[in-house]
Amino acid sequence: TLAAWEEIFFELQEMDLRLSQVKFPSKGIDKKLKNTLDKALEGVALKKDELLHLLTLKEISAIDMLSRAANFLRQKYHQNSCCVHGIIEISSYCSKHCTYCGISTANSSLQRYRMNTGEIIEAAVKAVKEYGFQALVLQSGEDPSYRLDELCNTIKKIKEKVPVLICISFGEVGLDGLKNLYDAGARAILLRFETSNNKIYKKLHPGSSLDSRLEHIKKARELGYLIMTGSLIGLPEQTAEDIINDIHLAKELGAEMYSFGPFVPHPQTPLAKHQSPKEEEILKTLALIRLIDPENAKILVTTAFETLSPSARKKGLLAGANTVMLNVTPTKYRKKYEIYPNRAHSYDEISCQIEETIELLKSLGRAPTDLGVH
Repeated sequence: TLAAWEEIFFELQEMDLRLSQVKFPSKGIDKKLKNTLDKALEGVALKKDELLHLLTLKEISAIDMLSRAANFLRQKYHQNSCCVHGIIEISSYCSKHCTYCGISTANSSLQRYRMNTGEIIEAAVKAVKEYGFQALVLQSGEDPSYRLDELCNTIKKIKEKVPVLICISFGEVGLDGLKNLYDAGARAILLRFETSNNKIYKKLHPGSSLDSRLEHIKKARELGYLIMTGSLIGLPEQTAEDIINDIHLAKELGAEMYSFGPFVPHPQTPLAKHQSPKEEEILKTLALIRLIDPENAKILVTTAFETLSPSARKKGLLAGANTVMLNVTPTKYRKKYEIYPNRAHSYDEISCQIEETIELLKSLGRAPTDLGVH
């Protein structure tokens, strides 16, 4: 936790406790909703039909009750801590043809980039020494130009220069590749399975298989990686039951962090005309994650959600989430990592991102972890 916050730490805890209180209205409340939320607050595992009822809520007041219940559980098990990680997007090249992604190899209109070893190390060291990040995600498409030994060497050099938790997000690097990267010093992996529905997965990922993706995640956990995984919300043909299955799958995979974000269309992909989900659908999903895995889940408010809604971070944090990720990619490259258009924070200086995040967390009574002050 930020050392500079020691004097106001207890004040923040009191604010968070106050904001996370659950007060259901005495009249006009749906009995099934109240009974379901009461069970969740008492630590009783909800059945699938109860989870489906929550995920299909329509009234804003009912969704607000769900968010409050999730926020209460977040405070109960995690108090007022909020993880703040940095992400460095090292390459926008990708050999895959995923139908929803703007950096798919099929997008010939994209101006791509690839950071060299020196640039990656410089960006990582700057993020730690100048801005105080203690956990960094190194992310790229599945870029075949990066040799495995080159990536391992980059991680080793970063670890030699600064004390930081390195999370890799390079897609499927092979089971042996996972071990080599772990031996080099990587300790977490961000690898989303995107959907637990095999039929949908095949349509989204031509030439790839869900089994292979899950095998990578399971092997990473076996090796000792912290697992960060999740799915896309609002995919074509996706049902409410699919989303619940996605959450359960992430839990079964031993997720340390749940990364569930909305589908955002890119104009140069086959899914260009498919609509993003509404804000309420995303908030309900985040809240359900907290109800399904209340004690362990670190839940991320994704950049994709922030792209769709300017109030996403605040609303997400009040719906059970407790993790945010700031973009520390060098500004000259950031706008070129176009997995979808008009990404939030593509032009924001790192210092501004940190300042805005700190102010928001203070207003909610939260204290950041994995971020220091120099």
